[in-house]
Amino acid sequence: MKIISYNVNGIRAALKKGLIDWLAEEDADVVCFQETKAQPEQIDDQLFHAIGYPYVYWFSAEKKGYSGVGILCKKEPKNVTFGTGITYMDKEGRNLRVDFDEFSVMSMYLPSGTNDERLDFKLTYMDDFLTYASSLKEELPGLVICGDYNICHNPIDIHDPVRLKNVSGFLPVEREWLTAFINTGFVDSFRNQHPEKEVYSWWSYRANARNNNKGWRLDYHMITKNLVPNIKNTAILTQVKHSDHCPVQLELNL
Repeated sequence: MKIISYNVNGIRAALKKGLIDWLAEEDADVVCFQETKAQPEQIDDQLFHAIGYPYVYWFSAEKKGYSGVGILCKKEPKNVTFGTGITYMDKEGRNLRVDFDEFSVMSMYLPSGTNDERLDFKLTYMDDFLTYASSLKEELPGLVICGDYNICHNPIDIHDPVRLKNVSGFLPVEREWLTAFINTGFVDSFRNQHPEKEVYSWWSYRANARNNNKGWRLDYHMITKNLVPNIKNTAILTQVKHSDHCPVQLELNL
């Protein structure tokens, strides 16, 4: 079972950059998108049906051209949940989940803290989502919460941890929250397999950051502990360039 998570920074823009051809070649079982920046009627689902994804789901923000998540599936889920039921979260289209018999996958797009107001929003979201996810994993023990967490957990996950220690995405309060999230019973699947590997999943468009590999690891597959024995492979696909993020991949033996 191959699960890919990808912040596409605009699904329509990514499609123009060859996203469909890459998805067809990659042939994942489940694909989670974040930051789709589109309403469902603005996306041609037939493009995905044509490459083997008959089940396509979108959860968009009320604000057009903003946020939004999506999931592509080869097999039909037994259940699809749009949002969390927490109104202010769901207005921004940040959570979408599909349930199968043996496991569940959520595409999650955690807010960024670009200014004081958005940082306060992010911290509130983080606290409420921690409570929600802690309860959800009791109901769905084989749970994968993948997506753009907009947080680098440890110094190894960011190119300049000293200079960036006071920048949102690497603030102590954000890093502590991610530790608390993991401590509720989740595992960072990539770091579980690659404890010392320095590799990033996002680069600023400024200052030639990607070519200079001045990046941040913001994208994760967080999995419940019972799935750890099922991990076959994890990867950060840095060579894939449809966005300022790159995809992250998890393969499970199920």
